[in-house]
Amino acid sequence: MIRERRSKGKLEHYYYKFVYEGKLDPNVHPWVAESWQRSAAYQVVHEIMPSLTRLSKQELAERQARHHMAIEYLQGLYQDIQEHFTKYNLSLLLLDQECYVLKSYAMPFFQKTPGEMAGARLTEQDIGTSSISIAYKHQVPFLLFGPEMWIEECQTGDAFSAPIVIDGQTRYILTLVSVEREALPYSAVVALMFSMKYAMEHHLALQGKLAACQAILDAVPFAVYHIIPGGEVTYANKLGEERLEAAGAPDKRPRLNDVVLNYRHTPLYRGFMGIPSYNKEVTWITPNKTYEDITTVVPLYDLDKQVDSVLAVSLPIEDLRDMVAHAVGYTARYSLASMVGEDPVFIAMKDRASRIARTGNPVLLQGEPGAGKQRLAHAIHQASPRAGGPLITLKCGDIPQEQLENELFGVTVSAEESRTGKLELANGGTLFLDEVEKLPLPIAGRLAESLVKKQLQRVGEAVFRPIDVRIIAACDSDLKRLTEKGAFSPELHKIITKSMIKVIPLRARRDDIPLLARHIIGEIAQQHRIGNKHLSEEAARMLMSYDWPGNVKQLQAIVEQAFFHAAGEVIGPDSIMLPGKRNMASAAWKEDREIFVEAWRAASGNISRLANMLSVSRVTLYRYLKKYGLEKE
Repeated sequence: MIRERRSKGKLEHYYYKFVYEGKLDPNVHPWVAESWQRSAAYQVVHEIMPSLTRLSKQELAERQARHHMAIEYLQGLYQDIQEHFTKYNLSLLLLDQECYVLKSYAMPFFQKTPGEMAGARLTEQDIGTSSISIAYKHQVPFLLFGPEMWIEECQTGDAFSAPIVIDGQTRYILTLVSVEREALPYSAVVALMFSMKYAMEHHLALQGKLAACQAILDAVPFAVYHIIPGGEVTYANKLGEERLEAAGAPDKRPRLNDVVLNYRHTPLYRGFMGIPSYNKEVTWITPNKTYEDITTVVPLYDLDKQVDSVLAVSLPIEDLRDMVAHAVGYTARYSLASMVGEDPVFIAMKDRASRIARTGNPVLLQGEPGAGKQRLAHAIHQASPRAGGPLITLKCGDIPQEQLENELFGVTVSAEESRTGKLELANGGTLFLDEVEKLPLPIAGRLAESLVKKQLQRVGEAVFRPIDVRIIAACDSDLKRLTEKGAFSPELHKIITKSMIKVIPLRARRDDIPLLARHIIGEIAQQHRIGNKHLSEEAARMLMSYDWPGNVKQLQAIVEQAFFHAAGEVIGPDSIMLPGKRNMASAAWKEDREIFVEAWRAASGNISRLANMLSVSRVTLYRYLKKYGLEKE
């Protein structure tokens, strides 16, 4: 609050009248009067400066470090006008939001040296009425005349305090004291204080925004650079600095044409010609390493519309693969803990899987369709050191041979069109090859070569790309016998059989069936956010009596159907529709579409499982799928 000058004699009269007689003159400023009353209630001595509450040297140093930005900026302002502070006997204090003095500038304040004031607390409870306490309480600038101060030895000058407000919050208190108030025009003190307040608030607000921008730029998975003509980097975010250092840059402001060997063939060089590039695949060749990025380069223009710098944003392709993999859900959905069973053989299998997961070796999972190979593959990936990387699945039997190579290795159609394959997408993680026995020999041989050399070539290009991939393969057949017959690549067989796990069929652990069924029921209830249901003992015995040719996946489908078919909270035998109830083993399904559809659903659309259930070949099933208008899933 800016106040008009007051008579020093009158103010002294009001002060002594209150201090010694306890009478408050109505001409005293209301805020000052309230503060005097509180000072008296706090029993603050009014003759001389009392002993002050202080921070320890370590505490002061920590606060000064935390608020270094404000201290350094105010120091710069002070240095520019230091002569005026000396000439007019001015003092300047910077206090934090708890009214501790962070730093004291210029001439003595309260007749104390600057070093004595640093770390002292100057609240109303400590020194009574002051411009600091009033500005702090009312959150506005306030000029306090000398005789209004509570401590008499401090009444030789006026004090002007202002809160420094950033984003709506008071962060600091700035205090200017004029010991010889007549020496400097009153308006000059006010102008000086408001200039410093305005400058500090805008500077600190800007620095806060810049710090936020810097935090954002350091957090994004892009390397960001600002580059001036000649290739000098004037700014790089955290990832950018890391890559420059890895590339052998001599300092933090290197010249890229000295670091990037193919600089003249990159979008940066064209950017200085005014040619922007957006999301281009760029190869950066440095003395230490070759990088492949998706890069955008934007020219920046001066007032004369001449390119004076460029902004480059680069995303490492290996990071892009991880981002895409996670974005589309290429992560493990199951853990070893989610695999339910108490059968000793099953528990031994889980223990073996846990040990193998930690080795990093390729793994072959062998077992009947629906036995849980996919779930086990997810669990091994999640229990491995690669759990943070992507888990990519390729079902080798679902893709035509002419497309399978492109799907696995990727393909480059032209300079502008290139697609990443599953093997490259799994970099840093795991590639799960389901039905690996259906991988054609030429493709399997090429895959084996890529895994041995740890590099691949996309179809249609000559560039070798490094890979770091763990293979988990699943097979319904005897892969060793297929290899001996020449139907499977011996090179790939040697690689993926370094570790093998036999996944036992459900009928081999019948005692686990009720436990599995109840686990599935719980998962369904949780997934659909509806009340749980209970499996009756009769229903459990019924499930145990069935041979489950479709294994766990078939059990999942039957239990899910029973869950929604049961009217109450108990799933009884009447709610369970086993394939045997409709005489699936007979030939009735060949004429009755409803019976065939029921079997198709029970097998969850899996051809191999349905073939086992109906004891027919896959070729026969395809014929009936076409007859009944069903599609293979």
